[in-house]
Amino acid sequence: MRRLVLLLAVLVLASGCARTSVEGSPVAQAPLDATSPFDQEGSADPSASADPEDPDTAPVDGEVSPICAKLKWTDLPYPGTKAETPPTQINYDSTFDESCRWTTKIDDVEVGVSLRYREGKQITIERTTGEWDVKDHKVTYLDRSGEEEVEPSCVLVVPYEGGGLGIIVIDSSGKFGGVCDQGRKIAEVMIDRETA
Repeated sequence: MRRLVLLLAVLVLASGCARTSVEGSPVAQAPLDATSPFDQEGSADPSASADPEDPDTAPVDGEVSPICAKLKWTDLPYPGTKAETPPTQINYDSTFDESCRWTTKIDDVEVGVSLRYREGKQITIERTTGEWDVKDHKVTYLDRSGEEEVEPSCVLVVPYEGGGLGIIVIDSSGKFGGVCDQGRKIAEVMIDRETA
């Protein structure tokens, strides 16, 4: 029991020392979703890095792709950012045709949303918690808010523009509602703009 208490104390101190406050401002940082929960089929570039999430090798500049351009900072629940501010990272996951991420810190807590899109093929996740019918689209999700080995997050997949769209919401702040509720709202926004 003493070891557990000591370990928890060390973890709390280490996590407290490692964070800085940049309230409500987009920040370039290491990816929140360190391992993609999506299938890895259909890699467009066979010579791509084995770890597409590595921020040192992931491209983060260039034009915002068409699917990613449909989501704006103002569609997210996080305060203090203008709609025209670009995503934090663009085209960082070479196993998908499009990928983008919006991340920020709220009261020393990293929160964020990432999108991944694959043309011509739906995206799947190995296990699911449930599904919703959102505007004639089947949205399948995995609620990971109760899993100790990952930050509170929700992974969602939906058929989209003849392919598949993956959404990940990560938020341990508890300030913006449940992670899957946030994900559903993002799915609704993207579905509304599917043909736009």
